[in-house]
Amino acid sequence: MNGDHKIDSTSDDPKTPLLPVVQLQETIQRSPSFHHRCPESIFTANNLFILLGPLSCALICTFVHLNAPNTSRNMLAILAWVFIWWLTEAVPMPVTSMAPLFLFPLFGISSADAVVQSYMDDVIALVLGSFILALAVEHYNIHGRLALNITLLFCGDPLNPPLLLLGICATTAFVSMWMHNVAAALMMMPVATGILQRFPVGLGRSDVISRFCRAVVLGVIYSAAIGGMSTLTGTGANLILVGMWKSYFPEANPISFNTWFFFAFPLALLIFLALWGILCLLYCSKDSGIALSAYLDRAHLKRELELLGPMAFAEKMVLAVFSILVALWMTRSITDDIPGWGVLFQGRVGDGTVSVMVATILFIIPNKKQKGEKLMDWSKCKKLPWNIILLLGAGFAIANGVRTSGLADVLSAGLDFLEHAPYLAIAPAVRIISGIITEFTSNNATTTLLLPLLIQLADTMHVHPLLLMVPGAIGAQFAFLLPTSTPSNIVGFTTGHIDITDMIKTGLPLKIAGIGAISLVMPTLGAYVFGTNNDQ
Repeated sequence: MNGDHKIDSTSDDPKTPLLPVVQLQETIQRSPSFHHRCPESIFTANNLFILLGPLSCALICTFVHLNAPNTSRNMLAILAWVFIWWLTEAVPMPVTSMAPLFLFPLFGISSADAVVQSYMDDVIALVLGSFILALAVEHYNIHGRLALNITLLFCGDPLNPPLLLLGICATTAFVSMWMHNVAAALMMMPVATGILQRFPVGLGRSDVISRFCRAVVLGVIYSAAIGGMSTLTGTGANLILVGMWKSYFPEANPISFNTWFFFAFPLALLIFLALWGILCLLYCSKDSGIALSAYLDRAHLKRELELLGPMAFAEKMVLAVFSILVALWMTRSITDDIPGWGVLFQGRVGDGTVSVMVATILFIIPNKKQKGEKLMDWSKCKKLPWNIILLLGAGFAIANGVRTSGLADVLSAGLDFLEHAPYLAIAPAVRIISGIITEFTSNNATTTLLLPLLIQLADTMHVHPLLLMVPGAIGAQFAFLLPTSTPSNIVGFTTGHIDITDMIKTGLPLKIAGIGAISLVMPTLGAYVFGTNNDQ
């Protein structure tokens, strides 16, 4: 993470200052800007955006008058403040995500206790537990072993580049199903580039090899995004959708882990096959197998796998615990006729309950490497992505605020002109708009921005809310065109194997294929899984 510094082991002592006083004083004294501060330095674009947030809030509170309680106007002002800071990132996104904690009580939206509850519920617990398990997988390099095994399986003899590409992409998508897609891209990219390092560089690299390298890197970043769509834990956008659904419709059936999986996995599979076809068409020529076989064969991969040695007890136990978690997720609530084990607890147990419970087991089982060491310890959890957790909490708080402040009713009234608009015309527009916005801001921010509006739009059109919410949340994950659209894209772009032209050439048809897939799956399979044809 940017801005991280190496900290001495003594820094864990709460009495130790974050920066030694003497060092801090010396830094100030040696800094020329301390004595000769340029007045113009405060007039930067970033400072302008920082000021723009509270200024827009003040202007709305002063000049905007709604035919509704003042809390609805105040909520609109808060939204303007928060979204300006989110979209411009003038203030770090995790810090902006904490703004509702003080803005909501100050503007009379909700009490301090009420808003804090949005930052820790079952969905947040689901994220915490799954990320701890992901850290354990990363710590014991289980993902690397998995990647080598699957790549060896798909390598073939003689080498079949499309099949090898399928293996690398499928491995990335599978890993991304069980951890955040950015983490999956970060973990899998070194594995992929390690394979590509076998090829010559510079003048010795042929065009065939160069194109295959591009296909592998593009395959990893896009597969990470596609795999993340298929499970709730794969990306924050899915979790934001589930949280807002529970917040707006507490009496409706919640979206469980397996409910989402039954819908999203077939959808992700269709998009994944489209990705593989596009990459093979653009980057894998007929003679690529001959050119690549000289540098990559099964013997190389076998030697690398042998260097890892046999699986240790700790790796086996982490895999076993992970498998238990997935099985519990999938069987907690199956169908109306087969209720699952969750019925034993009268519905008190959620996916987050299971996630945290199973993650706790990692801190109890010894790893048998050193005496007294467990599979996980809290020092390894310092890498937990609190930025994502805070963003999710902010999204849930905003959803509650829009509903309780009366702003939801104002939005609904403003969309009356769409009451008789056909769903088949509005739904594709939702997917396209969501897909465009996400290229310029984060997937999570796009989802948080659009879902409250889509809920009111669905109410105006008299259609089931999920018919618009799900396409909106999925479309927000189609960030395929620009390197800056998502951190996963940046991971691939920094390898040096691809440029913006490659991303646009591959990402545009992939985005179109994704919009087509959700247009096909949502009214069919989605209607069955989510029960959108039934009265809410």
